[in-house]
Amino acid sequence: MLTVERSGGNKTNTSPAENYHLARRRTLQVVVSSLLTECGFESADKAAVETLTEMMQSYITEVGRCAKASCEHTARSTPTLSDVVITLVEMGFNVDTLPVYAKRSQRMVITAPPVTNAPVIPKSLVAGQKRTHPAYIPSYFPEFPDPHTYIKTPAFREPVSDYQVVREKAASQRRDVERALTRFMAKTGETQSLFKDDLTTFPLIAAQQSSIPYLSALLPSELELQTLEETDSSEQDEQTDTENNHSNNIHEDAGADKENAVLPPGGVVPSGKSNEENMIDNPYLRPVKKPKVRRKK
Repeated sequence: MLTVERSGGNKTNTSPAENYHLARRRTLQVVVSSLLTECGFESADKAAVETLTEMMQSYITEVGRCAKASCEHTARSTPTLSDVVITLVEMGFNVDTLPVYAKRSQRMVITAPPVTNAPVIPKSLVAGQKRTHPAYIPSYFPEFPDPHTYIKTPAFREPVSDYQVVREKAASQRRDVERALTRFMAKTGETQSLFKDDLTTFPLIAAQQSSIPYLSALLPSELELQTLEETDSSEQDEQTDTENNHSNNIHEDAGADKENAVLPPGGVVPSGKSNEENMIDNPYLRPVKKPKVRRKK
């Protein structure tokens, strides 16, 4: 049999996780030793036992990893017996030999390791009675979740329609927007301070100086320009319509007029481009155009 000597050295403080790993390792060593005894061995080297223990631990770890992957592949969180069977089949193990091996006559019974104190789990919310498995679900399947997971409480707030509350909320939002914009401009642009010693206290947005301060008041706004463009386009459309209507009546006399037409002095016919070039480009010096009022039909 395998004998293990205990050293009488000083005890070292270990964490609960390390104690758990050491206890699991000792249990695997006992299992390996019992299997060696069943096979007829009377003694074994420590290195051989450690190698066999490491091989068994690696095999069990691989079985657990593959079973967990098969379980998560089917959208479950806890592996079942079928997951372990599928894992053993994929690893090349003959599952049919397990019942015969479990009922062998020369097997050794190993006492269960001492149970350590389980960690204290905080109590969860209890609502209703927990459901048990029906008859068609095996007992080794995971339990149903707590009843409070199925309970839903719709939470909604009715929209505020009070006039005073809506106005106060709109005013507060407008004030917050103005403050945020003011702070942003104060941080990104030039500022002036009321106190010369501390420039960061009460910063004021610096006014931009202009050589012609009244120019912005004289320039038309975008809305005015848009209305002027609309009136000009409408006048041009009406002018083209009237010209098209009169062109049919004057078409017959156009040839005679051209023959009898007298050229201006110099023999040059004035073109439309020259007239356009002579137009004043300055908006303040152009002749006033009254906006046309459209009558509703």
